[in-house]
Amino acid sequence: MKLSCATAMLNTALAEAQRMGVQVCVSIVDAAAWPVAFARMEGTPLGSIDVCNKKARTAVLFHMDSADFGRIAHPDGHAYSLENTNGGLTSFGGGLVLKTADGAVVGAIGVSGASTEDDIAIARKAASALTT
Repeated sequence: MKLSCATAMLNTALAEAQRMGVQVCVSIVDAAAWPVAFARMEGTPLGSIDVCNKKARTAVLFHMDSADFGRIAHPDGHAYSLENTNGGLTSFGGGLVLKTADGAVVGAIGVSGASTEDDIAIARKAASALTT
């Protein structure tokens, strides 16, 4: 993923969070789960840093949004405790896998700090700025 693309998505996420009146952390990783861009808005709890990073890692490592991952990793799911692998993952919404128009995974975005629903909405808005 190009830095320019990640920066555009980061800026879109921050603008959307500001429009919604919430403070968040945003992490964008490449297809290998390595960081490309990150921001923490003033006032966002420090714990949200780790959470947004794990949301992005979860999405890209398993090629599914973190909310979908949560459906298989919960106590009644067929992969309960999977979030304990890969150095720690997360099993709730706010991490979105990023794909090209032809379906190739190019990275992921993780948003944390607001409600889960707001985190997902911000990540979706940012993902709409994806260019490949």
